[in-house]
Amino acid sequence: MSGYELVVGLEIHAQLVTKTKAFCRCANRYGAEPNTLVCPVCLGTPGALPVFNREVVAQATRLAIALGADIHLHSRFDRKNYFYPDLPKGYQISQFDHPFSTGGHLSFIVNGSTKSINITRAHLEEDAGKSMHLADGSTIVDLNRCGVPLIEIVSEPEFRAAEEAGAYLSAMRELLRFIGVCDGNMDEGSLRCDANVSVRKIGEPEFRERCEMKNLNSIRSVERAIAAETKRQIAIYEQGGVIHRQTLQWNEQEERLIPMRVKEGSDDYRYFPEPDLPELRITQAFVDDIRASMPMLPEQLREKYSTTYKLNREAVYYLAIDIRISGYTDTLIETGSTAQSAAKWVMGPVTRSLNERGWSFDEFSRRVPAATLSGLIQKTDRGDITLGQANAVFKALIVKPEKSPDEIVAELGIEVMRDEVKLGAIISEIVSEHPEELAKFREGKTKMVGFFMGLVMQATKGQADAQLAKNVLMELLEAKE
Repeated sequence: MSGYELVVGLEIHAQLVTKTKAFCRCANRYGAEPNTLVCPVCLGTPGALPVFNREVVAQATRLAIALGADIHLHSRFDRKNYFYPDLPKGYQISQFDHPFSTGGHLSFIVNGSTKSINITRAHLEEDAGKSMHLADGSTIVDLNRCGVPLIEIVSEPEFRAAEEAGAYLSAMRELLRFIGVCDGNMDEGSLRCDANVSVRKIGEPEFRERCEMKNLNSIRSVERAIAAETKRQIAIYEQGGVIHRQTLQWNEQEERLIPMRVKEGSDDYRYFPEPDLPELRITQAFVDDIRASMPMLPEQLREKYSTTYKLNREAVYYLAIDIRISGYTDTLIETGSTAQSAAKWVMGPVTRSLNERGWSFDEFSRRVPAATLSGLIQKTDRGDITLGQANAVFKALIVKPEKSPDEIVAELGIEVMRDEVKLGAIISEIVSEHPEELAKFREGKTKMVGFFMGLVMQATKGQADAQLAKNVLMELLEAKE
């Protein structure tokens, strides 16, 4: 970077998953017909008064606890005044100098190392509508989003690489989804990110002027836009120019930044206390009740899966990415499955069935409760049925959720072949029919064992005891001529 250092701070805007909007009873729902989820309050009709949604506070509290932030029992709403077509009131209800929470941090993995970014504040506000700019130069507006509750999470300017910003945004999205306060669907606009970018000479103590990039709608866009803005600012400085504070828009298709307007400061918004809402006051008991109901967070789960259950790195991260997946896995273990077997089944057959059928995890767990799958896993681990047979039983359980594993086993007529003499005859015939493969094994190509085992399982229709079959096979393969 030619002796320059990147300085980035992120502002993440997360829509909360409440049933109704922040200050009225309109439904908070994505995808409805334009301008149908509106009322006098969210449209700013004179005389209509806002009433705050208690669930917004509960969800903001969950996030603040998860980030280790300081929750302020007294906070205040303010009016942020600006004019734009998607803001019919002419102001946004937000928080300025008395936010709901301050401090906290988020740790994440980037390039194989752990990094932690400090949080400045997480404050409450309402969303604006959505402007859509058409090819003919006209603009149409959908106001359904007006009044949807948001929490804005402002980081300290501690990112020094575009990849760090992308990894942080990914980790924040994971956390928001895990604790159930935001669905994190950036393509739908329920999670949006603004990046404040500046550069300075390495070792320079003071920050230089920054530019803001608005509403980046994917992690890839965040990283690419920051990288592009970094190059732009360095080029300007190296040519002897000056950076002017402005707001930029990232054009993903053309991979370039487009100036939108001169960047406003807080004075431009003419903040003043919201006159139609009292101060937001919560009790410590309210916070303590929510804290007591919080699940183990992803970082804590990873520690448990790694230290207590000795799972590998891939399993540790996969199982802790979604609270439904971790809860299902924990129930498998609590009902008798080993941690290793539970992880293999969740990451294997369970995930494949979700992808093949397009089900949510909730739909799958209704059809195959964890206790039911745990019984199947234990039968497999005991050797009562083979892995191939277990997969057949699993597929049947999905379409016949009223059946138990034992009932499916009986229905399919499954049994494990443990007759060593019978197995020996089958394996001997297979080996004699494949002299070239036998010769390759005896030349040191041990992968031929897998070839022969595949034929054995095929010949026995998957019913051979795998360990016994392998023992018999190895005796024949290693026998002297």
